[in-house]
Amino acid sequence: MDIWKILERADRSFGGNVAIIDRDGRFTYGDLMMRSSALALALRDLGVRRGDRVAVVEVNSHEYAESYFAAAAMGAILTPVNHRLSAREIGYILRDSGARVILASTRFSEKIVSAISMDDVEIKGEVWIGGDGSAEGRTRGLEYENVLGKHMGKRLKPTDVDESEVAHLYYTSGTTGEPKGVMLTHKNVCVHARCTIEELDLAESDVWAHVAPMFHLADAWATFAITWVGGRHVMLERFEAREALDAFERYRVTVTNLIPTMLNLMTRHPLATRRDLSGLRVILSGGAPIAREVVRRTMDLFGCDYIQTYGMTETSPFLTLGILHEHLKKLSFEERLDFKAKTGRPFLPIELKVVDEKGTPVAQDEKQVGEILVRGETVTPGYWNRPEETEQAFIDGWLRTGDLAVMDREGYVDIVDRKKDMIISGGENIYSTEVENVLYEHPDVLEAAVFGVPDPKWGEAVAAAVVRVEGADLSAQEVIDFCRERLAGFKTPKKVAFMAELPRTGSGKISKRVLREPYLSDTRRMKTPSRS
Repeated sequence: MDIWKILERADRSFGGNVAIIDRDGRFTYGDLMMRSSALALALRDLGVRRGDRVAVVEVNSHEYAESYFAAAAMGAILTPVNHRLSAREIGYILRDSGARVILASTRFSEKIVSAISMDDVEIKGEVWIGGDGSAEGRTRGLEYENVLGKHMGKRLKPTDVDESEVAHLYYTSGTTGEPKGVMLTHKNVCVHARCTIEELDLAESDVWAHVAPMFHLADAWATFAITWVGGRHVMLERFEAREALDAFERYRVTVTNLIPTMLNLMTRHPLATRRDLSGLRVILSGGAPIAREVVRRTMDLFGCDYIQTYGMTETSPFLTLGILHEHLKKLSFEERLDFKAKTGRPFLPIELKVVDEKGTPVAQDEKQVGEILVRGETVTPGYWNRPEETEQAFIDGWLRTGDLAVMDREGYVDIVDRKKDMIISGGENIYSTEVENVLYEHPDVLEAAVFGVPDPKWGEAVAAAVVRVEGADLSAQEVIDFCRERLAGFKTPKKVAFMAELPRTGSGKISKRVLREPYLSDTRRMKTPSRS
């Protein structure tokens, strides 16, 4: 199975169904097939051949979906690029991937032109989405609708690709160094799509809201799974809590995957309870750990099933799903909530184990902490042009996730921290998620992030960045006292910083690296001799 065949099947079986709703209107699966075919032929005109990389820099849209399928039809490798990155960062990805053609929104033209102009970036063709490619300083390039128009209605003979060939190249956020290109094959993507359909009971009647960005796998996987079953895609260009709630009501959205930050903001929005959200049957959450209180508010507001997810770019992405075993569904609400707030049990195609430093599986007692290792048909073959880093990422065929977790008697995993985020204070291991969960219990805390900062006595101390609920009058001492009542003294934050908003990576995750930086800078200054 390859990705193009997913769209071919949808066209045969659901050609008259509305496939996509976005700013430009409604498109059937027949339209999506015709437009994706035209784009594939246009890419061929631009010299794209099997194995070439095609970069795309765009917001959620029908054009984004078309690029995913058109590249697959050509046997090309689509490289989705985070449009929030700087010109320098985009230039690095274009250079490292060796992208031949770029599809880019005119709204990002200034930094795209700057990125293309950098040394060793060898883009051979530019196609601009949403406007004339010669405007606003763009001296070359083609307009998206024009290139499609030349091939609309023409018959496409797709490239015959093997399922082991690379289909997508996703670049990691690079919070610990230069971004790496994660390779995903046609098999990775198609197996993941097929298994999500089975796990989540996806069907033709489902309406998926693309709220999280399509350059990120938290959302991108649904492009293929929802198309496979002939469901409907609703595109939101960007996340705003009110707009997302409006879309859920207007288009009778049935299912979507949101990161915890989005859920937190939506459930706290003052107009949330005035929306008719009865179309929803399940809300998925992934991309970062979620506090138990946010899960509770989500279930209360949306009145539908809630499934916690956990995954990585390297695994297409799902590794676990918080779907309850049948016998657990008989538990009380609070007991079920305990399981739903956990990371979840292994996703259908995944083998998973949690091991200690010696590689021995941890006890299923929710106490012993180990690293999650995984393997399966949805796991990446490695990193683009980085054989050494690929080798380091695996141990005896198992991918090392870098995530620390415990397991319970039912086989559910619960992540306690990233290895790099674990705080060690006075020899004690402190997991940031435990402290964050307590902070989210405070009614005046909108968002919170916990991280370690240098401490001359204990090595590291616990610090918290907090965003207050609008209008709340909350002091640092009140936050510390609240935590001290619920946590051991060494886990209680020693420093509390209030912020208007928390810094985020391009995928919307909270960036603890940015939060730590001022404290690390202070330490560096203290260690650096002054110059006179």
